[in-house]
Amino acid sequence: MKKDRDIMLSVSETIVSYRFIIIIVFIAACVYCAMSIGRVKVNPDLTAFLPADTDTRKGITVMEDEFITYGFAEIMVSSLTLDDAWALSDKIADCEHVTSVAFDDTTAHFVNASALFTVSFDGPSNDKEVIRALKDLRDMLSDYDVYVNTEIGQDFVGQIINEMAGVIAIAAAVIAVILLLTSRSYFEVVIFAIVFVVAALLNMGTNFWLGEISSISNAVAVILQLALAIDYAIIFSHRYQDEALEYDSPREALVVALSKSIIEISASSLTTISGLVALMLMQFRLGYDLGMVLSKGIICSLLTVFLLMPGLIMLFPKLIKKTAHKNHIPSLRPWGRFLMKTRVLFVVIFLLIMPLAIYCSYHTAYSFTDSAVDEIIPSESRSAMHRIEKTFTSTSTVAMIVPAEDFESEKAILREVSSYDSIKSALGLAAIEIEPGHVLTDEYNARMFSELLGITLQRATLLYQAYGAEHQQYQAIFGDSGSYSVPLIDMFLYLFEKVDQGIVTLDPETADTLNGLRTELQRGIDQLRGEHYNRLIFTAALPGEGEESIALVDRIRKVGEKYYGEGNVLVVGTITSARDLADTYNSDTLKINLLTIAAIFTILLFTFRTVVGSLVLVFVIQGSIWINFSFPYLMDSHPSFVTYMIVSAIQMGATIDYAIVLMNRYQAFKAELPKREAMAEAVSHSFPTVFTSGSIMTLAGLLIACRVSDVYVGHIGLAVGRGAFTSVILVLTVLPQLIVLSDPLIELTRIRISGGDR
Repeated sequence: MKKDRDIMLSVSETIVSYRFIIIIVFIAACVYCAMSIGRVKVNPDLTAFLPADTDTRKGITVMEDEFITYGFAEIMVSSLTLDDAWALSDKIADCEHVTSVAFDDTTAHFVNASALFTVSFDGPSNDKEVIRALKDLRDMLSDYDVYVNTEIGQDFVGQIINEMAGVIAIAAAVIAVILLLTSRSYFEVVIFAIVFVVAALLNMGTNFWLGEISSISNAVAVILQLALAIDYAIIFSHRYQDEALEYDSPREALVVALSKSIIEISASSLTTISGLVALMLMQFRLGYDLGMVLSKGIICSLLTVFLLMPGLIMLFPKLIKKTAHKNHIPSLRPWGRFLMKTRVLFVVIFLLIMPLAIYCSYHTAYSFTDSAVDEIIPSESRSAMHRIEKTFTSTSTVAMIVPAEDFESEKAILREVSSYDSIKSALGLAAIEIEPGHVLTDEYNARMFSELLGITLQRATLLYQAYGAEHQQYQAIFGDSGSYSVPLIDMFLYLFEKVDQGIVTLDPETADTLNGLRTELQRGIDQLRGEHYNRLIFTAALPGEGEESIALVDRIRKVGEKYYGEGNVLVVGTITSARDLADTYNSDTLKINLLTIAAIFTILLFTFRTVVGSLVLVFVIQGSIWINFSFPYLMDSHPSFVTYMIVSAIQMGATIDYAIVLMNRYQAFKAELPKREAMAEAVSHSFPTVFTSGSIMTLAGLLIACRVSDVYVGHIGLAVGRGAFTSVILVLTVLPQLIVLSDPLIELTRIRISGGDR
């Protein structure tokens, strides 16, 4: 033990001696990280973090590689007649960059004087011209009661960043007040601020090394890093001020304080890091992403406290001493004595609540689609979406990815699936009608093609022969050229190519007809035909979640496999992503909970060397998690599934520190006092630390919930804040009584080492 202390003293002496070099290194690192923040890639799509072997992830990858998805908007206009709606439909269709407007007099588009227009544009959602076109369309409809649901021009990442900037500003002000109340010196709050800003900057800048992070990690990392790691700076600062009373030299006091703090803070951080590492083992890669970013944040905070903070303290030792103030936190010794007098009151209440909390937490209905999550602070776009869903039937889009060039199978699938009652529309190249009874993928011979375009049979025959020669299909030249046929879509593309090359010339009337067709054909190819795959798109009058929706997707998949074989088709959409997310949730949740509890129990066992003592601490914090996640059930709220997966690990890893502080104080006082008096003292001495850390985490979480409109970030913030508050309450009520009550068993199961108890 003495050898370890000597090593830490030597390390601390080195850090203090080279403090100016260390400060310069931190300044350089901050400059680098500040320049790197803008290079961090942020992905707002949760499905991007699905396991690579899921159909949804495979299908999305194929669609991103081979197809273009054009932007569209659902626009609901209320308080107008059907005739006015028809007129408005024509007016919208005439707008620049609008390619089509879906509207009719059925209940799918007109209900109770409200019209729903599905407007398609000629570019993707992030195209500047399309964004401008939608803005112009909004301006045109400004005199109407309008609700627009679209992803066009939506900068979800930028919106979250702007909202989080406000959260951080408010949190900084309130946290400063909390620290001023709980600190021992006013100037140490300035040092805390410098240390945290540097640690946050280092973490944000090094996210660039990860390649890409989720928008959730990008949004909550800074505020959670503050809530999780502010304790480290507080512990070190208080340790220094304690040692400053014993030593005349600030340098000597700092070296001793640092040597003790490195061990204490490192041990404290292990529980937090273990919870975050458990997140990284999730099959759903969002857990890895958030766990990596936050774990890196904890490490950045540790390095900043151990390396930079000693230098800052040595720069201002007189100012720290000069601004020292009396303790503003009232003594909780009377509360500790009350707990000991009431003996088991709160333990009994806790044990009575637990069955209900467990039942409610495990019966909370989590949502696996964006639209099904109950938002805390609704954005304008989500308010419009809900208004449209309340007025019209909910719809979901299902895409089937099939091997390319088997147009007959595509045609059969489209015909069969479109006959289902719940299918509103079916789109594919084999569903685009060119003339009555014929679609774009039908095979035409030269005569049929000449009649379709109104050109001479001779010219059509020459075109077919040229096509056959280029594609090594010599029947067009040496065989029965009259029966030689080619899919109409391929012949159109060949004709357009030859027209562009100047090899084929058309009369003005035919050229005008083909130009209009060419634009529509290119849009269809961009969206539906890839190099290796084709895409079929179905619109279903069903929500994104539910047994009926899943049954429909399974039915659609079976139809595809009937024609292409099992495993050769991919079915992708809101319904499939919801199911894949639900599957990963079910497989990850139990695993992550068990890993988190096992890791933290092991750390506690090494720390306190008592089996029952470690179990008591874990049980109380796990109880706070059950209570935390019973609230959504009791309030009939539907949070996102990521809330439980992420926050349960964070809450266990972070708030177990509150219990550790209490247990450490109790064991220290128990060596000198009877156990009930020792616990009363432990409660009083633990309160400043538990209150400071717990109130900061509670505040940070609730501010996120009340200020950020993103449904995932908002619910994570709410659960973190609510969980921290619950843990603080239990640690200051139930845990003291439970520890004293279990003390005989704690001592009985203590692992004793030769030479001492601990």
